[in-house]
Amino acid sequence: MSPPDLNLLHALDVLLEEGSVVGAARRMHLSPPAMSRTLSRIREALGDPVFVQAGRKLVPTPRALAMREQVRLVVEQATQVLTPGDGVDLKTLERRFNVRANDIFVGLHSGRLLEAMAAEMPRGMLRFAPEEDDIDDEALRSGRIDLFISASRQLGPEIRVQSLFTTRFVGIARRDHPLFDEDVTPGRITQWGHIGISRRGKFAGPIDSALEALGLRRHVALVVPTPFTALFALQNSDLLLALPSHLARSALDAGMPLRQFDLPVPLETVVLTQAWHPRFQADPAHQWLRRTIRAICETR
Repeated sequence: MSPPDLNLLHALDVLLEEGSVVGAARRMHLSPPAMSRTLSRIREALGDPVFVQAGRKLVPTPRALAMREQVRLVVEQATQVLTPGDGVDLKTLERRFNVRANDIFVGLHSGRLLEAMAAEMPRGMLRFAPEEDDIDDEALRSGRIDLFISASRQLGPEIRVQSLFTTRFVGIARRDHPLFDEDVTPGRITQWGHIGISRRGKFAGPIDSALEALGLRRHVALVVPTPFTALFALQNSDLLLALPSHLARSALDAGMPLRQFDLPVPLETVVLTQAWHPRFQADPAHQWLRRTIRAICETR
């Protein structure tokens, strides 16, 4: 049996990303017929159609979907092996970064990060991967994500972690909320419903633990996946919202009819970190991403 043509891996990676023969041909500077012939070779090598017709579009087969992240990781690792560490030209480098980041970072800094990428790595692509039910350090080990930005948490011993910035939680309510008619006390914030923020549907958190220690309990009336949804739901209701101070300040600066207040329960300061697998420690493009993110966070 002859060895597999490893050039097909790059073609498969591009096909899986573009989702079309025409788009992949354009990326690889080939004619559509030549790309079609390459797809035929990939199908023959895998024993799988890879893409099937669905109306006017091609859709990936279950096997193609299952191998997409594995193919991407193999191609990127091969690129690192065959690229001199000191000779990387970021201006011409085609690189995709899968970043799992919480909404504090995305809401505050994603715009500046994209500006930096457009200026210094214009052919790069940033993909904010959704939260899933997998374990975060396993996602880093497997290569499903390249970088993990979140509140500080326990990760595997080999995972590299770097602090970015700290924030604290504050309360937010509509500007003319009756809460502001008197002093804000632990008991008074339980008189109105609250909005919870969780992509996974969780409705309890540190505030509930702090209130429980005082013999109090709040009612979470609404759970939404993002703070931006919560802010829009908040401004026309009597609900209350706990939000990181950086995001709260951004909402007020944007002119939303809201008012900030100090939460009358003790909560720990939140440390935002970025984490990555050691395989990327010396990778120039990944180093640029980490260095740029830290610089943006330091000058917020």
